[in-house]
Amino acid sequence: MGRVTPTVLVAGIDAAGRPAHPALAEALAGAGLVVGAARHLAAVPVPPGCATVVLGPLAPALDRLAAAVAAGTPAVVLASGDPGFFGIVRRLRAAGLPVRVLPAVSSVAAAFARAGLPWDGAAVVTAHGRDPRPALNACRALPAVAVLTAPGAGAAELGVGLAGWDRRLVVAEHLGTPDERVTWTTPAEAAARTWADPHVMLSLAPETVPGRVDLAPRPPTAGSATMRADDQPAAAPAGGWALPESEYVHRDSMITKAEVRALAVARLRPRLGRLVWDVGAGSGSVGIECALLGAAVLAVERDPDAPIRANAARHGVDVRVVTGAAPAALAGLPDPDAVFVGGGGTDVLAAVADRRPHRVVVTLAALDRVAPAVHLLRAAGYAVDGCQLAAARLADLPGGSLRLAATNPVVLLTGELP
Repeated sequence: MGRVTPTVLVAGIDAAGRPAHPALAEALAGAGLVVGAARHLAAVPVPPGCATVVLGPLAPALDRLAAAVAAGTPAVVLASGDPGFFGIVRRLRAAGLPVRVLPAVSSVAAAFARAGLPWDGAAVVTAHGRDPRPALNACRALPAVAVLTAPGAGAAELGVGLAGWDRRLVVAEHLGTPDERVTWTTPAEAAARTWADPHVMLSLAPETVPGRVDLAPRPPTAGSATMRADDQPAAAPAGGWALPESEYVHRDSMITKAEVRALAVARLRPRLGRLVWDVGAGSGSVGIECALLGAAVLAVERDPDAPIRANAARHGVDVRVVTGAAPAALAGLPDPDAVFVGGGGTDVLAAVADRRPHRVVVTLAALDRVAPAVHLLRAAGYAVDGCQLAAARLADLPGGSLRLAATNPVVLLTGELP
């Protein structure tokens, strides 16, 4: 029989330094190599004479583990919480190492437990070692998000970015240790404090925390955003998108038609982690459908009585509405990843281009506005393409016959930065 390739045992250690499983002690007793952070190595009985690697840069540890596997030397890796959850298991597997995992309670599970909340419908994102903006936009878009933070991308910085969004935060520091501290707070209060690194932050829409009278939560309203019952908070909406105009309250048919909206949303490419502006939002249909696909959305509309909020509530999404006339109303808003411009002149489009979103989508009914818009976007460095959309819908005639009823043609432009 051929030699069996040994697996690397990856064991979770909880925040209090407790090993995940009784099998770890036996594995350590026979190990020839143990890898882990200094605090984890100090928390378990590493046998005398056993080689150890203190984790810093990961590459040297991966090389030592690969050599141990090749030599048939039993190896153990110690990690925080559940090593398969935003942890080291992914890197070990990517390096081709065979692993067996003994998980402990993850920091996210512990944070929700301390808050006394379910988390099967929450999104979990990380700001550790990457651009924190996708994590921030997930907090803006979804009602329940857990963020694994990092120095410089923690509750204080995320609190600044959540200004204008109605959120409650739970900041969990030193979980499982005598120094554990779990704080319910607001984005503004979180922004003004210093927090221990790293920590877990929960971002919660008020509807997800009923009964917390100390934070004055509002009762859920019909259609308001709530935590989903499944574990896919950014999945495609069950009801679809490019919905008929009858699914929205609108005035005098002032709404982006479903056929145009389908292409506009496709060109905006909304998804979890992105921020979309809907400028000249009107009924808010384009922004709402971007929110249904997981994006954070800012709707800018000069009419304070526009039905955006009612439409967003009807579809169960959280859209931040800024009332004011563009371009002045755009000042001070967080930088977008994509912008839909459904109203305003070239001054609005110029102000949008100045913010350098990766994609800009413009709909125009007047042909004399097409060329100036194309030239403006190209001068700003955007590659521009466009098309005219002219739909004809089935309509009934007396006697059971059918005809085609034309909708007004619209030119749709898409600008994209290289």
